Amino acid sequence: MLLETPTRSLDLQAKLFRGFADPSRLTILDALRAGPLHVGAIVAATGLSQSNVSNHLRCLSECGLVQAEPRGRFVDYRLGDARVGELLRLTEELLAGAAYGVDACQRYGTPDPDAS
Repeated sequence: MLLETPTRSLDLQAKLFRGFADPSRLTILDALRAGPLHVGAIVAATGLSQSNVSNHLRCLSECGLVQAEPRGRFVDYRLGDARVGELLRLTEELLAGAAYGVDACQRYGTPDPDAS
């Protein structure tokens, strides 16, 4: 079991949010909110390249945010926990009231979509 100190908990929270900090990973997670999809369907739903989707799925799987389920020749991917979808929904609600401030914030910047 992980050592649960306040600092360790905050470090883990920061690490979790880094998983959500990439636009490509968010796009994949958003696509999986509707249910399990194989890589080709994720590519079609997101417009990302197959290699980009595969790389991000590996990252998301290693972190437990996505789970793989073999289905014959294909592997379906689904959210690793229903609360991931709930967190994305809550984020949309939060942004409904705070989007202007978040958009205007210059400290975080906007990630370069080509850097992923």
